[in-house]
Amino acid sequence: MRAAWDGFRSILAGHIEQYLATKRALGCKFATEERSLRLLDRFLVDQRVARLGDISGECLEQFLASRGRVNARSYNNLLSVVRRLFDWLVSQQVMPASPLQLRPRRETARRLPFLFEPSAIKQLLAEAAQLPDNPRSLMRGTTYETIFALLAGLGLRIGEVSRLQCGDIDLDGDVLQIRDSKFGKSRQVPFGPRLAARLRAYLELRERGGWPCVGAAPLFSWNGTSPVSTNSIRNTFREDLLPRLELDVPAGTFGPRVHGLRHTFAVRTLLRWYREGVAPATKLNHLSTFLGHVNPTSTAVYLTVTSELFQEANRRFEPFAPKMPEVKS
Repeated sequence: MRAAWDGFRSILAGHIEQYLATKRALGCKFATEERSLRLLDRFLVDQRVARLGDISGECLEQFLASRGRVNARSYNNLLSVVRRLFDWLVSQQVMPASPLQLRPRRETARRLPFLFEPSAIKQLLAEAAQLPDNPRSLMRGTTYETIFALLAGLGLRIGEVSRLQCGDIDLDGDVLQIRDSKFGKSRQVPFGPRLAARLRAYLELRERGGWPCVGAAPLFSWNGTSPVSTNSIRNTFREDLLPRLELDVPAGTFGPRVHGLRHTFAVRTLLRWYREGVAPATKLNHLSTFLGHVNPTSTAVYLTVTSELFQEANRRFEPFAPKMPEVKS
């Protein structure tokens, strides 16, 4: 069993901390990058690397091999994090040149995200509501039902839902305040009457249970002081809920993940616009703002083309297509 994290301790410790502080000063969260750099730091400690000059290309190659990243995309992500750190060290004149000379692995065609049908989302919420309590998690079913309702109904990031505070909910204006999210951005997200009813019922239940329900109190919490973690949400989805859904996963598609609810929200929104006669190009900025993206280019990553979307697009542009002349026999 690994010891609990107690800070960076390798020869790179101070430099990694300064690197992270620099990136965060620019508005980057860098949570995933920090976790990867913790692995590098621990590897250097375990290998007793005591001088910067001992961090060779071979040393870094051994580190990457030790992580067992079989998937090319996962390997390349880790490689990219390490490469950016050493490029920064060179720019700060800490090292004369980067020792990392490895090239990214070739990636095959990327699989599509799994998109949830409305019936699957309905079943997910029903199964979540039936989760039993345990000694450390009271109101477990209602809590997870509300969490997944927000993820599916508003396309929020899992970290945004985890960090929600009771004071972030405006039930008079039907608006959620999403604070200090990715890239340091905050935004307001409106919600409809059905979600408002869910949130109101959830808060009333918490109040009856004696939980704090105002101000900075976490909206989702087992102890009233710390929020339900993102890992707990993912693990509950994967271990307790997903097996009950019995979903069919199309070939070339990632298995169902929590983040797939966000993809689904984006695609279903685009599909609704087509069906309502709205030109998606005129409203893509609205969707980008709603999802908390920096620009519509980031949003486009979520817009997987489905057969339904393709049919609606064809129906929209069919009147403008030139008619082919009839072929006479």
